[in-house]
Amino acid sequence: MLAPDPPGGHFDGLVHLFPVRVYFEDTDLSGVVYHANYLRWFERARSDMLRVLGIEQRAAHDAGEGAYAVTELALRYLRPAKLDDAVFVASRVTEVTPATCRIVQQAYRGETLLCSAEVRVAFVAPNGRPRRQPAAWVAAFQTVLNQEGLSPA
Repeated sequence: MLAPDPPGGHFDGLVHLFPVRVYFEDTDLSGVVYHANYLRWFERARSDMLRVLGIEQRAAHDAGEGAYAVTELALRYLRPAKLDDAVFVASRVTEVTPATCRIVQQAYRGETLLCSAEVRVAFVAPNGRPRRQPAAWVAAFQTVLNQEGLSPA
């Protein structure tokens, strides 16, 4: 039996798009997506975006170089997602520094914006102290840098 690949995202220009299906486990008693699940979706989308860019987080971690840590996060909830909804997360890199990256993420159902987030991640050494991210990673981010930030997907 040939196992299918897990779902993944892709870039459409400077925007990384990542599909998500709302399952029963994602909802609360009111039948809408529990607020913390948007964070999980955003994290998955960011991880997939890095994978698509060729940024190998696991290899860096295993080599003792470091890993990304979320240092800032702001969320805004606008509309609820519900069971069986097809949602996608649009992610845009809006700022890159030697040690950090700022990413704007938005969850949509069709053209309806459900939730938006602005995230800053910092590259940190295994001891938790900030350090410069690998130069190849900065170069990869530069290829998709979108300084307009919050423009619609």
